[in-house]
Amino acid sequence: EEDSTNSFICVLKKMKEARLVEKVVEETEQAFTERMEALAEQWRDLHARRAQLKAHVVTAGTTVKENERLRSQALKKAKEEKEENSKKEREVLRARMELEALRKQHQKLSKKLLKYSLFKRYLEDVVENSQFHDIDDIITYYKALLRTRKDLLQSQWWHRQLTEQGKALQQQIRAEKEAEMLQWKNDLVQLRESFEQAQSDIRQWEGRWAEVQDRAARKATELKSLTMAIHSLFQ
Repeated sequence: EEDSTNSFICVLKKMKEARLVEKVVEETEQAFTERMEALAEQWRDLHARRAQLKAHVVTAGTTVKENERLRSQALKKAKEEKEENSKKEREVLRARMELEALRKQHQKLSKKLLKYSLFKRYLEDVVENSQFHDIDDIITYYKALLRTRKDLLQSQWWHRQLTEQGKALQQQIRAEKEAEMLQWKNDLVQLRESFEQAQSDIRQWEGRWAEVQDRAARKATELKSLTMAIHSLFQ
C-alpha cells in the first residue's frame, strides 16, 4: 500500500509537471515566433534605413566634409545596428536553447507519464466503480485524508506532551508534599522534645515550690512558737 501510495503521488506530480511543461513549451514557442517576426521586421526596417541613408548620402552630400560626416554617422549607425543585431541573435540562440531544453524535458516527462499510465487507468477504474466523479475528486479526498492523518498525529503528539508534563508536575507536587511532610515531622519531633523538656521543668519547679511552701510552713510554725514564747514571757 505504501508503494502504491508513493506511485500514486508520483503519477499526480508527473501529470502536473507534464501539463506545466506543455504550457511552458506552448508559451515559449509562441514567444519565439513573435520574437522571430519582430526580428524580421527589424531587419526590414534596417534595410529600408540603409537604403534611405545611401539615398541621402548620394542626393544631399555636396561637399567632402559633409560626405565624411555622413559617412561617420552611417558607420556609427551601422555599428550600433550590428551590435543590436548581435544582441538579438544571442537572444534568439538562447531562446532556441531554452526551447530545446523544454522539449527534452517534455519528452522525458512524457516517457515517465507513459510509464505510470497504468496507475492512471487504475484510477479511472476506481472512478467508474466508486462514488467519485473524476480523478480530481480522488486527489481531493486523498489530500483530505493526509491532512486528517497529520492533524491526528499532531493531536497525539500534544496529548503525549501534556501527559508527560502532567506526570512531571505530579511528581514535582508529590516531592514537594513529601518534603513538607518531612519538615512537619521534624517540627513535631522538636515540639515533642520541647514539650517533654517543659514538663520536666514544670516538675522541677513544682518540687522547688513544694520545698518553698514547706520551708514557709516551718518558718510560720517557728514564728508562732516564738510569738507564744514572747507572750508567755510577757505574762
